Amino acid sequence: MSDKKKTPGQKAPGKNKPAGAAKATSGRGQRDLTIKVKTARGRKLSSTLWLQRQLNDPYVKRAKADGFRGRAAYKILELDDKFRFLVPGARVVDLGCAPGGWCQVAVTRVNALGEKQGKRVGTILGVDLQEVEPIAGCEIHQLDFLEDDADEKVKTWLGGRADVVMSDMAASASGHKQTDHLRIIALCEAAAYFAFDVLEEGGTFVAKVLAGGAEGELQKLLKLRFKKVVNVKPAASRADSSEKFVVATGFKREQDDDQDSDGLRMSSEAG
Repeated sequence: MSDKKKTPGQKAPGKNKPAGAAKATSGRGQRDLTIKVKTARGRKLSSTLWLQRQLNDPYVKRAKADGFRGRAAYKILELDDKFRFLVPGARVVDLGCAPGGWCQVAVTRVNALGEKQGKRVGTILGVDLQEVEPIAGCEIHQLDFLEDDADEKVKTWLGGRADVVMSDMAASASGHKQTDHLRIIALCEAAAYFAFDVLEEGGTFVAKVLAGGAEGELQKLLKLRFKKVVNVKPAASRADSSEKFVVATGFKREQDDDQDSDGLRMSSEAG
């Protein structure tokens, strides 16, 4: 259930390796040439096209230059630039945090390392099914957030409730568009219920969804518990992708958590 941040390696299977980025020189200066990847024996056309897209993706190149673990870092940067939820002193939970790009962004913005003098120091807690390489300023745990006591563990590690719960998770792709849509919506709903259990009053929930029709119930669910719910497609999201991000702000803790969450679950199932 780890998010899409688990990307295939950059080396192509087999003996053939993609050529490095080439430069062409003309009287009008230099320009970047598109890298073409030949289909290697044993590699599907879809894999070849993915590799070619990665090699030519400006955000992939930019992430390497900026030291981020993936291009997804720019998505959370854009979302935070717009909604300002990663503030100094914030306590943040990143669900499905591998490989760690979102955590890297959050560490700086909430001042987790205390580098911004005179600003509050925040806390970043990353959880994932798989092991994640350490990130300075971030506490990472190998945990299935769907476990019954996961919310209590997280609150213990945080020393209280979270100000932000964010998720860039995506269910494993099946190749069937509608099935994949339903899977990621279900995953997002599970993340939302987790957020209901751990968020502080006024907190923020940010999660990736796929457009496809089933997200209507998710929107209704979030509007019951947040003052404002918006959908955004960051510029860093690929144009041909159906992904978008829901940003829910102003969490309302109006009733006892357990009773309220159970009531919402019954309402959702009945609908």
